[in-house]
Amino acid sequence: MSTISDKKLKRSRTNRQLCGVCGGLAEYLNMDVSLVRLLWVLFVICGGSGIIAYILAAIIIPEE
Repeated sequence: MSTISDKKLKRSRTNRQLCGVCGGLAEYLNMDVSLVRLLWVLFVICGGSGIIAYILAAIIIPEE
């Protein structure tokens, strides 16, 4: 049985469109990846902060 401390945030290799950030985040948070992608699009529409956050996450978060 895994606990929260066993979870590691990683970019997804299998559930990816660009770099796997949304897929990895969805797996980490145990959410539907479509919802995470929709939230990311909303951040992009609301001032562009989603683009910067995605690029930073793609650089910082390691791939699984």
